[in-house]
Amino acid sequence: MLKIKKLNKSYGKRQVLEDLTLHIPTGEIYGLLGPNGAGKTTTINIICNLLKADSGAIAINNQSVSEATKRLIGIAPQENLLYKTLTCEENLNFFARLYGLRGQRLRQQVQICLEAVNLTSRAKSPVETLSGGMQRRMNMAIALVHQPKLVILDEPTTGLDIETRYEIWELIRQLQRQGVTILLTTHLLDEAERLSSRIGILKNGRILAEGSMEQLRQRIPAKEMAIVRTAEEEKAIARAYEHGFIPRRYGNDLAFWLPEQLELKDLIARFDQIPLDSIARQPVGLEHIYLEVTQGTVDECH
Repeated sequence: MLKIKKLNKSYGKRQVLEDLTLHIPTGEIYGLLGPNGAGKTTTINIICNLLKADSGAIAINNQSVSEATKRLIGIAPQENLLYKTLTCEENLNFFARLYGLRGQRLRQQVQICLEAVNLTSRAKSPVETLSGGMQRRMNMAIALVHQPKLVILDEPTTGLDIETRYEIWELIRQLQRQGVTILLTTHLLDEAERLSSRIGILKNGRILAEGSMEQLRQRIPAKEMAIVRTAEEEKAIARAYEHGFIPRRYGNDLAFWLPEQLELKDLIARFDQIPLDSIARQPVGLEHIYLEVTQGTVDECH
């Protein structure tokens, strides 16, 4: 559905994208992660034909990016694209007309989109009367009104409470089940881990790591992790090295990469005679992979 090959973009002397290459097949949710300034927004703007690349190629549904491919894309930006004094129905009517929808098809699409985001009962309500979560759902409805092949969701649940976040996640899964291809950008790593078929980690305009969660976990030489709290950290680290455990710091947590899975009693035994406040086994998560990749402590993909 989306193919990007060796995309380059610079602003003056600052290179924002460097040989960026990725491929998102039809029906996949692809999570694009990266710190601020990594090049995510520039990539989205080039995909949407709002910005020209210096070199490289992009194809959407086997068509080179152009004015014509804009109709293949729906985008729900981080900031809601809503006219707050208009009703939900009026907002959808307006955006549908921008894409050339008229008559019966327009009316059908407006109703389909309201149903898809569970806002049929609020069709006549001004957007300003909706909750934050409802407004995010309306923002997604606008992205869907012209039946795009590719939907770009930019931070779709930022600032939402957990219940509303779950609603948005289920809506995203429904879109995937309907065959819609989704490019998801988010700073919420649990969101990316739960939703994405594959994940790409972008930094300084390059994809440093890419794959399913299982493939990304293989980049970390550990079967699982142990999180240890102790007043004798130096002793714990020295003992860990004796057993082949690799120490890591994640925020305030002292963690050890374990080359094999151990029962808790066996793990505790490895730290015999070292006073432990707590010790816990934990799977290697996306946050750990992300930090290792972006900080350059594991090899980049090729």
